[in-house]
Amino acid sequence: MSEKDRKELNQEFAEKENDINKAEEKKLNNYDTFVDQDDNSIHEDIETVMRKYDRESNTRIWTGKPKVIITVILAAFSLWCIYVTLFATFLEEIRLTSFLGLIIMMGFLIYPAKKGTQKINYMPVGDIIFMIVGTGAFLYFTFNANAIVNQGTRFAWYQIIIGIIGIAALIEVTRRCVGLPILIVAAFFLVYALAYGLTNPEFFGRVRYLVRNLFYTKEGIFSTPINVCSKYIVVFIIFGAFLERTGISNFFISLANCIAGRFAGGPAKVAVISSALCGMVSGSSVGNTVTTGSVTIPMMKKTGYKPEFAGAVEAASSTGGQIMPPIMGAAAFLMADFVGVPYSDIIGRAILPAVLYFMGIFISVHLEAKKLNLNGIPVEQLPKFRNLIKKSYLLLPLVMLVVWVSGNYMTMQRAASLAIVLSIVVSLFDKENRITPYKIVDALQAGAKSTITVGAACGVAGIISGTITMTGLANDLINAIVGVAGSHLIIALVLTMLCCIVLGMGVPTTANYCIMAATTAPILIRMGVPILAAHFFVFYFGIVADITPPVALAAYAGSAIAKSNPMKTAFTASKLAIAVFIVPYVFCYNPQMLLIDTTPGNLILIAITSMVGIFGVTSALEGYCYAHMNPVIRIMAAVGGLLLIIPGAVTDITGLALVIGMVVIQKAISRKEKRAVQG
Repeated sequence: MSEKDRKELNQEFAEKENDINKAEEKKLNNYDTFVDQDDNSIHEDIETVMRKYDRESNTRIWTGKPKVIITVILAAFSLWCIYVTLFATFLEEIRLTSFLGLIIMMGFLIYPAKKGTQKINYMPVGDIIFMIVGTGAFLYFTFNANAIVNQGTRFAWYQIIIGIIGIAALIEVTRRCVGLPILIVAAFFLVYALAYGLTNPEFFGRVRYLVRNLFYTKEGIFSTPINVCSKYIVVFIIFGAFLERTGISNFFISLANCIAGRFAGGPAKVAVISSALCGMVSGSSVGNTVTTGSVTIPMMKKTGYKPEFAGAVEAASSTGGQIMPPIMGAAAFLMADFVGVPYSDIIGRAILPAVLYFMGIFISVHLEAKKLNLNGIPVEQLPKFRNLIKKSYLLLPLVMLVVWVSGNYMTMQRAASLAIVLSIVVSLFDKENRITPYKIVDALQAGAKSTITVGAACGVAGIISGTITMTGLANDLINAIVGVAGSHLIIALVLTMLCCIVLGMGVPTTANYCIMAATTAPILIRMGVPILAAHFFVFYFGIVADITPPVALAAYAGSAIAKSNPMKTAFTASKLAIAVFIVPYVFCYNPQMLLIDTTPGNLILIAITSMVGIFGVTSALEGYCYAHMNPVIRIMAAVGGLLLIIPGAVTDITGLALVIGMVVIQKAISRKEKRAVQG
């Protein structure tokens, strides 16, 4: 072959190789574009779901310099809150009024008057005026706090008008970021107070009295809910924002994969564990359902779970995160203040009920996987535990927070503040999630934004509880229900449960708990239920409203991601969360489950029998244990499980016999079916 031919051949090979490389590059580019489009689609779906079911996601769109200004305002608010809770020594009225005044200002800056497409960098003149006068009403109180506190009950009409403006601004911000349900409740009690509840014969006299008590005293807006929110909750919300930016959510998901991913129905078990851990920190049923569910729900569907079941698992687990110690969302801090016990007592007593709740869901997903013959995630696709353990330092802020608080080494707000600093320090060891100055500002502004909703809801909860107190309606309600119930505690418990679920539909957990603590918890206490058990009862049923039809926001959010029927998803989520419908009744009848008047031996016995009981009830609901159950066996399992959950020697022995009998029968049926298949 001549030199010329060789050069031409080499050139031809080079051109072909170049064409091949270009084709491969084109394929790769097309694939990257497809992946980006898919990711964008998923991201858009998440945004759509959040905007539909989570009012906190319906925000104005700020870009450029306006966005920078808003971010600085929000970040400065968080820093101010931390400073005030740690170092401020001024009058409490100054702290509370300035806190709510800034909440009002930020609420109007962030949330538009209605849902829908928002103009970029636009705020209507009406909103600006309302924001200024609403914020000004609270700041008027701030700058005149000493004089107002000392002026007694004589208020000028202009002060009453200022109070009305402040109340109206709070109600409007709450409508925008929380929704109508809590306002409907507030409106009912306000109308009742003005029409019937107050004794002043003149209407304007009743208005003056109502506004003075709601706006200028600690019996209304500035009562316990907003006091606890401004003193404790806000710092823990900011801590949660910093913790999320350390990558702890991904760590929790990876940890759950390591623990349960390889077993039958692994993705659903991963969802239960990771959602419990993430929901504990986030404190938002809907938010956690959407964020964690965007990862876990597609995994569950791919494994073989039905869409309704996948969405329900995520919703039930995310909702239960708020009863998961040690953080328990935000309402646990309110409970500690309402009941008058240390926060460490609350988290200690919440352990067993939380274990039973998640155990029930875990057993359900396991039995469903066995029933459908589903596999786990291939081992080669799971994260390696030895690699994950290297990032266990991410848990240090949570661990130290619990140590500091439970050991009474310092106040809750100081412990949370130090935990924020510690979360920044531990992030420095992780290049991917290192908290930079930009992330610090982002965490501060995210914490402030989350505080708007909680603060506004707590303010309205103060209006409700204050109105109930000043009209004497609380006593009337208590006397009425106690009269209907008579000596039958179960009637009072059922009525209280219905009140909690109805009032909890679409209402944030913190606000719902405040309302229930002021209205229905005293009913149970009057019936002889210990104060802690009564408050846990209303707390749990307020939370479960997020997955209980017809207004099951967390379940509907899960169904939107799973592309399933919303109502079926909600009913399935309620079935999965069966423990939370049973356990509160049990600890009202026998408070030993909450470590009240018990011994270590009794506690161990209660824990074991309750867990076996949850297994029996869950098996009955699933209709499967080793093999499909007939109706008689399902009833046998359900009755046995319920008897085991109810503490007592006779109930325990009878229940254990029924559950063991069910297992033996089902095991025999399973062997018979296998022999029939083999034969």
